[in-house]
Amino acid sequence: MAHEIDDRLPSSGKPLLATDDAAWTMNEIRRRLAEAGSDEAVQAREKRRHVTQKVREARARLTSEAGTQPAFDLELARAYCQNRLAAAVPVLGIELGMAAALLMWLPWTAVALWLLPVLGTHAAVLFVAQRFSRKQDGRREPLAAWRRRFLVGEASSATAFALIVLQLADQPGLSAPIFLVFGLLLGVASRVMLAAPLGPLVYGASLPITAGLAIFFLMMPDPQLRALAVLSPLSQLFFIILGRRLFRASLTALQFRAEKDALIGELEQAKSNSDEARRRAESANVAKSRFLAAMSHELRTPLNAILGFSEVLKSEVFGPHVNLTYREYAGDIHASGEHLLNLINELLDLSRIEAGRYELNEEAVNLGHVVEDCHHLLKLRAKNRGLTIHNTVDAGLSPLWADERAIRQITLNLLSNAIKFTPQGGEIRLEVGSLENGGQFISVRDTGPGIPEDEIPIVLSSFGQGAIAIKTPEQGAGLGLPIVQGLVDLHGGTFDLRSKLREGTEITVGFPASRVMSALPPADAEDDWLRRAS
Repeated sequence: MAHEIDDRLPSSGKPLLATDDAAWTMNEIRRRLAEAGSDEAVQAREKRRHVTQKVREARARLTSEAGTQPAFDLELARAYCQNRLAAAVPVLGIELGMAAALLMWLPWTAVALWLLPVLGTHAAVLFVAQRFSRKQDGRREPLAAWRRRFLVGEASSATAFALIVLQLADQPGLSAPIFLVFGLLLGVASRVMLAAPLGPLVYGASLPITAGLAIFFLMMPDPQLRALAVLSPLSQLFFIILGRRLFRASLTALQFRAEKDALIGELEQAKSNSDEARRRAESANVAKSRFLAAMSHELRTPLNAILGFSEVLKSEVFGPHVNLTYREYAGDIHASGEHLLNLINELLDLSRIEAGRYELNEEAVNLGHVVEDCHHLLKLRAKNRGLTIHNTVDAGLSPLWADERAIRQITLNLLSNAIKFTPQGGEIRLEVGSLENGGQFISVRDTGPGIPEDEIPIVLSSFGQGAIAIKTPEQGAGLGLPIVQGLVDLHGGTFDLRSKLREGTEITVGFPASRVMSALPPADAEDDWLRRAS
C-alpha cells in the first residue's frame, strides 16, 4: 500500500487526493513520457545493434581473400571441388580423345609422353579436391593454403596439357595447327568453367595453354601463321572475362541461397513465436472464461440475498419505514442489484459460450411466437421512450429445432439495443420470415444514429462499445452482440450487421434450413407421389 501512495505523491511531497484531477493528469503525462523515453531507448539500442552487425560484416569482407564473407569463401571452394569431382570423367574423356587423335601425326611413344603427365596432374587435382571435400571445412588448415594447392594443381594440369605444342610444332601442313587450336581452346574452356568458383584459379587454368598456343604460332615458318599469335592474348582476355562472370554468378547464387536460408529461418522462428503466442492466448482465453464462470456463480449467491432483502425492505413487509428515504434507498439497492445480476448473467453466458460449455436444450420452437413474446415484454419500454415497433411475422413458418431460451435471449438483446440507441420518436422494425435457402431469420432494424464502419469490429468484440454507445445515458457492458453471435454460431446460423451513419442499423440473424422441421405430406398424398414416381 505504501508504494501505491508514494507513486501518487506530487513533486511537493504532499499526498495526492483522488479529486485532484490536474495533479493526477500531470502524473499520467509523466508516466507516458517515461514510457515514450524507454521506447526511444529501445529503438536506439536496436539501431546500434544493426550498425554493429553491418560493421562486423564489412570487416569480415575486408579480411576475406575474395572480398566476400568468410562463409562464402568456404562455399566457393566447396563448389570448385564439387565441379572438379563431377567433371572428372568428361575431362578424362577429352584428354583420351585428344591422345587418340594425336596418333594420326605422332607415334604412340610421343603421345604417351604427353598423356602421362596430363593424367598425373589431373589425378593430383582430383586427389586434392577429394581431400578437401572429406574435411568438410577449412578450419583444420587455413583456407588460403588450400587455395594455393588448387592454384598449383590447375597450373600444373594446364602446363602439362599445353606441352602438346612441342609435339606438333614441326608437323607439316595445316591439319595439325587446326587440330591444335581447337584442342587447346576446348581444354582451356573446360578448365575455366571448372575453376570459375575460385577467381584466381582462372589465370592458372588458362595462361599456360594460351601461352603455349602463342608459342606454337610464333614457331611457324609462314609469316601469316605467325600473325595468328595475336589471337592468344585476345582469347586469354575473353576467358578472363568469362571466368569473372561465372565467378559472380556463383557468388550471387550463394548469396541468394544464404538469404533464402536466413529467410526460412526467420519464418520458422516467426511461426514458432506465433504458435507460442497463439497457445498462450488460447490458454489465457480459456482461463479467463473459467474465471468468469466461477466468479459469476460465486457472485450470484450473495447477490440473490441482497435482492431478496432489498425487496423485503422496499415492500415494507415487516411494517412501514419511519423515514421514507429508507424505502427509496431500498428501491435503489434492488434496482442496482438487478442490473448487476443481469450483467453477471451475461458474463456467465459469454464465458460458457467461449469455453464451449454452453449446452443447447433443443426442441421444436415456433420462431414467430417467441419473437411475439419478446415484443410484448419490451413494448412498454419502447412506448415510454416514444418509440414505435412495427412487428411483421410470417404466419406460415414451420417449427424450428432450436433452444428456446437462446432464441429469446437473441431477440431480447437485439430489441434492447435498438430501443437503447434509437432517439425519441424513432421507429423499430421487427421481422420474422423464411430465407430463400429454406431457413428462417429474425431481422431488427432501427432509425438510430448508426455505427461508423471502422467501429463495427469494436462493437462486435467482447466489452466493445462505439463512440455513440459511450455517449448514451443507458450504457451497457458491451456483451449483448457478442452473446448473440455466440448463440447464433452454436445453432450453425449467420449473423449480419449493416449500418450507416444517420440512417440506422439493421441486424439479421439467420438459421439454417437443416433446423427447419418441415411437415410431412399426408399418407394418401405420399402414396400418390410414390406411385407417380414409380
